[in-house]
Amino acid sequence: MIVLGINAYHGDSSAAIVKDGKLVAAIEEERLRRIKHWAGLPTESIKFCLKEAGIRFADLEHVAINLNPRVSHLKRLMFLLKQRPDVKLIFERLRKLKKTESLRDALAAAFPDDAMNAEVHHIEHHLAHIASSYLCSPFKDAVNVSVDGFGDFASAAWGMGTDGRIDIDGRVYFPHSLGMFYSALTQYLGFPHFGDEYKVMGLAPYGEPTMMEKMRQIVQVQSDGTFKLGLDYFRHHRENVPYSWDNGSPDVGTLFAPALEDLLGPARKKDDRLEQKHRDLARSVQAMYEEAFFALVNSLHKRYGNDNITLSGGCAMNSVANGKVMRLSPFKNVYIQSAAGDAGGAIGAALVAAQKLGDTKRFHMSHAYYGPEFSDAEFKSLLDGEEERLKEAGCQIMEFQENANLCRATAQAISEGKVIGWFQGRLEWGPRALGNRSILGDPRRANMKDILNEKIKRRESFRPFAPSILREEVIGWFEEEADVPFMMQVFQVRQEKRGIIPATTHADGSGRLQTVHKDTNPLYHQLITAFKELTGVPIVLNTSFNENEPVVCHPREALECFLRTKMDVLVLGSWMVRR
Repeated sequence: MIVLGINAYHGDSSAAIVKDGKLVAAIEEERLRRIKHWAGLPTESIKFCLKEAGIRFADLEHVAINLNPRVSHLKRLMFLLKQRPDVKLIFERLRKLKKTESLRDALAAAFPDDAMNAEVHHIEHHLAHIASSYLCSPFKDAVNVSVDGFGDFASAAWGMGTDGRIDIDGRVYFPHSLGMFYSALTQYLGFPHFGDEYKVMGLAPYGEPTMMEKMRQIVQVQSDGTFKLGLDYFRHHRENVPYSWDNGSPDVGTLFAPALEDLLGPARKKDDRLEQKHRDLARSVQAMYEEAFFALVNSLHKRYGNDNITLSGGCAMNSVANGKVMRLSPFKNVYIQSAAGDAGGAIGAALVAAQKLGDTKRFHMSHAYYGPEFSDAEFKSLLDGEEERLKEAGCQIMEFQENANLCRATAQAISEGKVIGWFQGRLEWGPRALGNRSILGDPRRANMKDILNEKIKRRESFRPFAPSILREEVIGWFEEEADVPFMMQVFQVRQEKRGIIPATTHADGSGRLQTVHKDTNPLYHQLITAFKELTGVPIVLNTSFNENEPVVCHPREALECFLRTKMDVLVLGSWMVRR
């Protein structure tokens, strides 16, 4: 049985294909269209997934989308009768519902040379989120929590997964949302773009939570562990906040109301200088999110008494809060798949549909390498075609016959302070570079962050870079002993180690680690091992292979990024290009 899952008409549109209960391929549309967070119908992602599954569009029998416009009708009606929002908001919601319901026609139009034979399955948004983590987790039984902005009129959902069966026992409905809180305050802090929430998370360690009294007016934690918003501070429930989700970069209008500026003072503009009050506000926003998140998480452990938890939804990208689950709650085991946000809903929708069709097999997603890959012959063809251009740029090209030699040469370059573009294997699924489309550096060099920002990234100085660490070395370098293959949790670096790896240790002594396994990424593990043999440090600095664009997908994109920046070394498979 083959089921195609899609996340469409929203940011991070994506597709994934499941065959006989196992994930075959998954990719976000942005990687192929080269537009960050691309929103719309993910036709290029669908084509890639079909190719990987070895079928044509006409052969497809089942398509699942992570939206179901037929749910929560009574809740929607009650909201309309009680709140009486702007009529434009009502019409906009109806337009989106109609578009989702007409998915079959949109797919048929996108593939005019093939018959549309597939049955379309609409899977409720938070069920798809929960399935994307629980059904990919190693847990037989687990408490499952989805928290995001909104989807199908809800912003959060929770329940138990038991022997592969998912029960949803509770939800938080529109207009209350922790995701909306974080997004609105992100905009208030002068980070206006879709997906900028991680900047607030990165800024927070530089401040103090001095504004909690005001935060608790904006988010009100309830006695049962749920939450409500102080709605006077928001616009989304009564006005038609403009959203653009069609065939391009997502754009979201202003989410906060004038009352928020009355409470906190004038909002920061995008290019205004960051002051301490902004850092303190970022810390307060993060602290408020954690207060509400842990109220919910702790209430669910008390209710279900199970020590396993899976997290999903856009808020599950909050790696700082995720890293505190085992410290601030009774849960002992955490699983978060690599694309926890809306992109991941494509997998969840496909898995739920497959279950409904009788396929109850499960698999454990232990790695994130489900995108395109390229051969050494393709790398050679690219380099041969650009030989003159590379010579003009003062580059030397080397081929390594043995992986051990390639890894030793790359590790040596890293230890010398060089910046490495590392392009290997299949593209990562999800927003994190996990050792296949990565830029690598030396974590021991205090100035490495400045070097990277000057040579390539050109991003805010407060944003941290991540440590990729050998799985077997975690306990010696971090205060928590856990497996974090998808870079979804932040842990404290051991006090005595912080001075050794300053480039990957954040202002509060933390690091957003990625644990690297020999069995899931043997080449990257071999490279870090080679670096350890040279330096005694089992860690390399890892950041995404891009420059103000989506992470590179094709080797040509990697080469172009290398040539237009000041990157020192490019490794494409067994080929090394050095300036």
